[in-house]
Amino acid sequence: MSTLVKRVILISLVGLGWLPQGFARDNSLLARVTVYWAGGGHGADHYTRQHKSATGPRLRQGHCAVDPRRIPYGSRVVLPDGTALSAVDTGSAVRNRKAARRSGRTNYERDAIVIDKFFETKGQALAWANSNPPFINVRVVPPNVATVAKPNITNSQPIALNPATATTNLAARSSTGAIAAPATTNAAAASPTGGIIRNPLGRLGR
Repeated sequence: MSTLVKRVILISLVGLGWLPQGFARDNSLLARVTVYWAGGGHGADHYTRQHKSATGPRLRQGHCAVDPRRIPYGSRVVLPDGTALSAVDTGSAVRNRKAARRSGRTNYERDAIVIDKFFETKGQALAWANSNPPFINVRVVPPNVATVAKPNITNSQPIALNPATATTNLAARSSTGAIAAPATTNAAAASPTGGIIRNPLGRLGR
């Protein structure tokens, strides 16, 4: 298959919404994910304890700190488990990638970006950090990128191929008292020559 054909197919799938969100326009990066918290123990700075972020919104669960030179403020950082974090904060340790440079075992890990995930308490932060790997691949969705809607096929309704036919529950009786056979919509039609013309498509004929 030529490169041109592949591009045409890819563009068509994006237009129809058949590609997963972020496939075409999002960036995948290796990140050293660290944690910080507002209360519940030592380690939080003055601004974090007051839930103040670098961009203004009050810090809450689901926010994270990033290096805005690598990840613009307002971006969504999607973790492998599907959790989406909003990039609203920053810090010197995030910008200089201190955690990645110190804990990385390879050059690839030492070159990773750092993302600091916010938690309300120290206990919540350490519990998450201890149950997740330090380096993970994240997907970055830049701000102002519309979410691609996926087609909903779970609640699809059956499509009727032929219109509903009216039926009656009462059998018609002839003048002699016999029960007459019900009429059908596919009755044979007489041709101009007197022959019988039958619909070759049966009930699906129009």
